[in-house]
Amino acid sequence: MFKKILGTGATRAVNVLTQLATLIMGTKCLGAAEWGKAFIAQTDITFLLIGIELIAGSGLVYFTPRKKLATLMKISYSWIAFVMLIYILIFNFLHFIPSIYHNIVPEGYAWLVLLMTFIYSLHEFNLNHFLGKEKVATYNWLFIIQILTQVSMMAVLIFSLHIRTAKALLYSQLCGYSLAMIVGWFLLFPSLKREGNEPWRSCFKEMLHYGSFMQLSTLVSTLNKRLSLYLLNRHCDEKSIGVYASGTQVTEGVNIVGYSIGLVEFSALSNTENDRRASQLTLRFMKISIILTFTALLVICLLPTSFFELLFSEEFADIRPVILLMTPGIVFFSAHTVLANYFSGTGKPKYNLYASLIGLSVTLVSAFILVPLLGIRGAAITTTLTYSALFVYQWIVFHRQTGSRLAQLIPNHEDLEWVKTEVKSVFGNKS
Repeated sequence: MFKKILGTGATRAVNVLTQLATLIMGTKCLGAAEWGKAFIAQTDITFLLIGIELIAGSGLVYFTPRKKLATLMKISYSWIAFVMLIYILIFNFLHFIPSIYHNIVPEGYAWLVLLMTFIYSLHEFNLNHFLGKEKVATYNWLFIIQILTQVSMMAVLIFSLHIRTAKALLYSQLCGYSLAMIVGWFLLFPSLKREGNEPWRSCFKEMLHYGSFMQLSTLVSTLNKRLSLYLLNRHCDEKSIGVYASGTQVTEGVNIVGYSIGLVEFSALSNTENDRRASQLTLRFMKISIILTFTALLVICLLPTSFFELLFSEEFADIRPVILLMTPGIVFFSAHTVLANYFSGTGKPKYNLYASLIGLSVTLVSAFILVPLLGIRGAAITTTLTYSALFVYQWIVFHRQTGSRLAQLIPNHEDLEWVKTEVKSVFGNKS
């Protein structure tokens, strides 16, 4: 278990380093305005993926141990094609309403956004399959291929081909998705020969029922994260969006801890029926996630404004206040990530949806008040308030279902012994 967390954590650490390299290249070579435009395009892709992931998303992790690969692939690929066709029709319709169209999708980026959505959907199917099979190492290697290809191609596009627009980032991501997808196919397809078919209609209904709760939750959660961005796009310029996006990327990069633990937790809980073990693992993972996330954020918060100006450019001088205001929320979010994976992994995704709806209500009230008044600082405060609300609700539900108390989040001797045992299992007991 701990070995998988370390492996995933190492992979996410590589991701943070590549994101940092990408962020430095983007902010210094593209400027705040183009960087803001790229962030808006990425947000569009995130929203488009929600429709696809209703069937072909992270719910596959839950169904992979329970269904045959051929059945899941047939259903998922058909759904991806169907949803992409709908998106193409919608984009063509909105093309005749440019006042709305270009406020949502940056001008000249529509087909690139659609293509990236399609390729990432196929790549994500492979990732979710290997995670569902508890092949975490394979998952991590595919992820590393994706991110290393991305950062390498971005350097080529900027310094060799002299592309200094938002497309430099998006083209590089497309290359990363494509290569990782192809490698994933080579690893995945041999399994089809060893598995037969099964009735797909009943499976489709199960996936739709499970996925509807997960993706409604994801939709609302994405609105929680990105509604402030669209309000900034309305009340501020693209430069401000670029600064806010960079601050978000720096703080969310710390979430490698929560994401790493969450992925392993989701995979493990999807393969167990023991409720007591599930709750114990969740509490233990939450403690680790909170402690490590807080420590990393503390280091970042101590860095002076001059450091960020040197790292990115003078255009990003306002990034430090954004980071400071988002820090408490990111700590809450790290705990929320662990709880969200508990509910998903134990077949109770509806509680994630309810939490997201509560978070959205907080976002709607605070964002519409704070963003027009305080700009990017108001958006940062909104993020902290929303993430706090997510955790509070999920903890109340978790407490009622498992009897867990807040005092159990304080590390104890048993936690220390567990960590020692897990470390020894990874590195070997040399005593």
